Amino acid sequence: MSGRDDRFWPRDVPRHITNLPATMNEALRRAAARAPERVALAFYGATITYRDLMAWIERLAAFLHHEAGLKRGDRVLILMQNSPNFVIAYQAILRAGGVVAPVNPMSLTDDVAWLIADSGARILFVGGELFERVRPLVGGDLAVIVAGYRDETPDPPPFRLPREALDSVVPDVLPKGCVAWREALACDAPAPPDMVGPDDLCVMPYTSGTTGRPKGCMHPHSNVVFTAMAQAEWYRYGADAVLTAFMPLFHVAGMQFSMNGGLAAGATLVLMTRWDRDLVSPLFLAHGVTGWSAAPPMVIDVLAAPNFDARAFAPLRFITGGGSSMPAAVAEELQRRYGLPYVEGYGMSETIAPTHINPPDRPKRQCLGIPIHETQARIVDPRTLAELAQGEVGEIVVAGPQIMRGYWRQAEADAEAIFTRGGRRWLRTGDLGFVDEDGYYFIVDRLKRMINVGGYKVSPADCEATLHRHPAVQECCVVAAPDAQRGEMVKAFVVPRAGASVEAEALIAWARSVMAAYKVPRRIEFVASLPRSGSNKIDWRSLQDREWAKERT
Repeated sequence: MSGRDDRFWPRDVPRHITNLPATMNEALRRAAARAPERVALAFYGATITYRDLMAWIERLAAFLHHEAGLKRGDRVLILMQNSPNFVIAYQAILRAGGVVAPVNPMSLTDDVAWLIADSGARILFVGGELFERVRPLVGGDLAVIVAGYRDETPDPPPFRLPREALDSVVPDVLPKGCVAWREALACDAPAPPDMVGPDDLCVMPYTSGTTGRPKGCMHPHSNVVFTAMAQAEWYRYGADAVLTAFMPLFHVAGMQFSMNGGLAAGATLVLMTRWDRDLVSPLFLAHGVTGWSAAPPMVIDVLAAPNFDARAFAPLRFITGGGSSMPAAVAEELQRRYGLPYVEGYGMSETIAPTHINPPDRPKRQCLGIPIHETQARIVDPRTLAELAQGEVGEIVVAGPQIMRGYWRQAEADAEAIFTRGGRRWLRTGDLGFVDEDGYYFIVDRLKRMINVGGYKVSPADCEATLHRHPAVQECCVVAAPDAQRGEMVKAFVVPRAGASVEAEALIAWARSVMAAYKVPRRIEFVASLPRSGSNKIDWRSLQDREWAKERT
């Protein structure tokens, strides 16, 4: 079945997107021409208009073309936190005809060295606070541009700066092959010709690499423009919008909703270098934020903040996010306290962000949503790829304009991930889910995350959602742990709410009263915080790997 029910298409949202810009370069030029004096970027008290943003992009693109020798299709790495520097570098690379390869700022020297070798990049942008990680790689053909985020903020700044911004300064003396950001921006050569089209590669995000080395996902400009513009249409944001850019810009969620989607719409982006829940109120109040993109842990964090000012949410039109399911109890609290629904979406690096989003006027909780414009989805048997009926659990597969061209130099991986049927290219997501009678898609879990308790399959996401209902639980993560009798058991790592007092046995007893016996965690470990990936998702795999490593020792 198609899983599409036209009754639930969001009101006032066109079924098809028309007049799409050919490239991100064109999308940004259109926005700047419409409102050149509109604030494009707000960064801890600094503001940059679209006119100034375009001027800096042109200058940096000229440097890349004339001084750094960037050729059409060359890959360029960006190793930076959220900052105006990241946005300008990203757009300048595209303007000069290059391909952006964004790097997780948590990457260490060996990780960056591997990415340079795999991508074939000869140019690297790096934040000053991360420069020592790449210093050992300087030399040979690699050109490095070093940026200081602190240069972009007033002195003193009106908002508290994170340590990463305070430490992001350009060394007074740089090794040969390195150029300071301001020196690169001083290039007075003519702007390069606009040489790319919709089929040219635009960005190559690397997958998280939870199994083996990361793989680069090849996306042409047409893919990037599509999901950027689709989100602007879906949420109905335009030049009057003020959007957060708190989610990491190196990750496709922050990259597409905030940076590319926001800039293509001519919106104002409020940047946060590193997550700080205590700055949400001041930044929202200062800028009148209308759209907040937030992973569930960020929302949970804000709701638990003792000094949050509810007035900050007054202009807010929507909150959206994904990556993990929003616990129903948290969504209910958000709705009850502030009248705001949490609109979940679904996508991945291979789809340059969304394939599904909930209709903002009719969202369902803990739901991926419905396929967006020009996109189809199916539920299939993971072994045979045969399509399954409505309500049956199987692997989610998707087809649409956002599907990657393929993995960078990984033909075997392409064959495993992509298949053709009915004249369309379908991507295997590796996620288990089902579609309901209204055409909404729900995720059960990753294929490899399911816990097998004596033959009974347990969904960690299901357990987590239930545990979140307990008043003493602020956050939790459920993993498979070894069990001598059953093979695997359910274990929960729990962050207790501030001031709460609960014992593991009491929480297990409560769980036993609301869960099927085989789903109840047999062990609970209280922790101060849960590990997170660079995209702010809870890193369940590291916790699970640790449990199984104990078994082997």
